[in-house]
Amino acid sequence: MLRYSLESDTSHTVAMKKLTAKAVRDAAYTGKRYKLNDGAGLYLHVIATGPVWRYDYQHHGKRRTLTIGPLSAIPLSDARLAHQAAVRLLKVEGIDPADHKQSVLRADQAVNEHTLQAIAEEWLSGRTTWAQSHRVKVELRLKNDVYPVLGAEPINAITPSMVLTCLKRIEERGAIDSAHRTKQTLAQIFRFAVATDRADSDPTAPLKGALKSAQKKSYPHLTNPKRLGEVLRLIDGYGGQFTTRQALRLAPLVFVRSGELRGARWDEIDLDAGRWTIPAARMKRSSNGNHLVPLSTQAVQILRELHDYTGHGELVFRGTKSSKTPISDTALNMALRRLGIGGDELVIHGFRHTASTLLNEMRGFDPDLIEVQLHHANQSMRAKYNKAEYLDARVAMMQAWSDYLDRLRVGESKATASVIQLGVGA
Repeated sequence: MLRYSLESDTSHTVAMKKLTAKAVRDAAYTGKRYKLNDGAGLYLHVIATGPVWRYDYQHHGKRRTLTIGPLSAIPLSDARLAHQAAVRLLKVEGIDPADHKQSVLRADQAVNEHTLQAIAEEWLSGRTTWAQSHRVKVELRLKNDVYPVLGAEPINAITPSMVLTCLKRIEERGAIDSAHRTKQTLAQIFRFAVATDRADSDPTAPLKGALKSAQKKSYPHLTNPKRLGEVLRLIDGYGGQFTTRQALRLAPLVFVRSGELRGARWDEIDLDAGRWTIPAARMKRSSNGNHLVPLSTQAVQILRELHDYTGHGELVFRGTKSSKTPISDTALNMALRRLGIGGDELVIHGFRHTASTLLNEMRGFDPDLIEVQLHHANQSMRAKYNKAEYLDARVAMMQAWSDYLDRLRVGESKATASVIQLGVGA
């Protein structure tokens, strides 16, 4: 009978020719460690934390032990199969079973480090300039739609068909726009993996045209000048919260997104200079940098009136429940509803689209300048229009727009904005 006992181990060995299922079931720690031998070096080591299968052997003259695993996870039959595999590695292939197990574990760990989810989270950690609201949307898209399908896959093993399967699941529930946005996010993750030598290619590249065309989202907005004038008059007569009224009055004048308007802070605004500088971190397109909004005389007046109410705090449009929380998008849209303006006609974000549409139709303003003021511009356009001479043109455009809205407000339905030639080189 073979007996195995490590010198440092104070446990004793129970000699048995072959273990029985009953002997294994009855194995229990009684205050002292012991071993139940199954033969050829395989034994059940009964210790305080629970019985564990182990295999003792000699390799190159040295005593070695392979831990196969706990009895709670590995029954006798499976332990014997694992033992047979280890003996074959040792006797036939000359490989140390314990070293082999560690190599496999390291390889598994490397694979886990290179899964799509691991690399996606690494990529996300580097998006330090994103607005928090945008980050949350991307993280939810990955968590809900991508990780359950592709998250555990080694990123270099993901094929175009696998990606398409993931995207089609999103498309099939009617979320066409979300499917396209998810594809864009995945493309960025795969390009990051390629750049860091974890993938060979971007499997989203061959999928052009594979998804249904996304309908461009357009917020309800006004394009009829006469109706716009009527709405402006309704807003002037709003009898609700003063902060809400001032937000509604300012929204048509500044071209910004609803979240950027509602989150405005007094330290971003220089009323004397007529400038509002929104930090990049608060912008949807944070990569475009800080956003300068020239304030017309009308916009400055609205803000000066509001300063007496909220100027002692941080937020321009603070909510009614807390000075630390801005007014909500719902509150502004509900105010429009109370004025009799339907949600299918106008939402607060729609004022931005109204300005873009009407200014482009007037043809007196350089379209690139309008894009800069909407914070849509690319780097070359931003560089050009941030120069002093073009900043003057932006100031003039914003003032002309406010003056135009004033004329609509008093009933000049056919009013046109002052034509200012703002072309490059003007």
